[in-house]
Amino acid sequence: MTQLSLAHTPPARSAMLPLLSAALMAGCVGAAAPGAGHAVANPQDAFFDALASHCGRAYAGALVSDQAADADMRGLPMVMHVRECSDTRIAVPFHVGNADGSWDRSRTWLITRTGTGLRLKHDHRHEDGTADAVTFYGGDTAAPGTARAQEFPVDGASIAMFRANELAASVTNIWRVEVDSAGTADGRYAYQLQREGRLFRVEFDLTRPVPAPPAPWGHE
Repeated sequence: MTQLSLAHTPPARSAMLPLLSAALMAGCVGAAAPGAGHAVANPQDAFFDALASHCGRAYAGALVSDQAADADMRGLPMVMHVRECSDTRIAVPFHVGNADGSWDRSRTWLITRTGTGLRLKHDHRHEDGTADAVTFYGGDTAAPGTARAQEFPVDGASIAMFRANELAASVTNIWRVEVDSAGTADGRYAYQLQREGRLFRVEFDLTRPVPAPPAPWGHE
């Protein structure tokens, strides 16, 4: 930065020096902090937008975890469908094929914006559309997460529901959802449930949309 010399400044210009110096200093400070003043993207907003970028599309996937508890699901066809999107909620039905060629359309993942982050709930229905005894369980984000992945520890209402239905093993559940924006090379969507001694994970290929499935049960 050019230095101004007070010793050789004519008297008529001396009154301008404080203003010039202040302007030059302000320019130097700005140059030292490139990008200052630009808001940093909220990772939860970025995650929500990444999921919404797939609205209306469906994708095929499969079980990728290998625990014995899920042996009956191994190899079955699976489809997730980003079916409903608004500024505050995204509904993602999860369809699982059966060995006899029929489909289980009982599950829908609901991701909602809250005042402090994101919420994941599970809408479980019977084939006649009525709610399962264990439904709308899930939790809210406890940390900012990333633009690609968010975790949802089980909430108090869900813990009470699990205990009331003799599902004590589920009271420490942590769900994790991962998603890449539409157009990402090798893009993936993943849904994962984890607790001590338990891991369930399914993954979907976001690079190859498939025909949209019928509505999930209870949402026809």
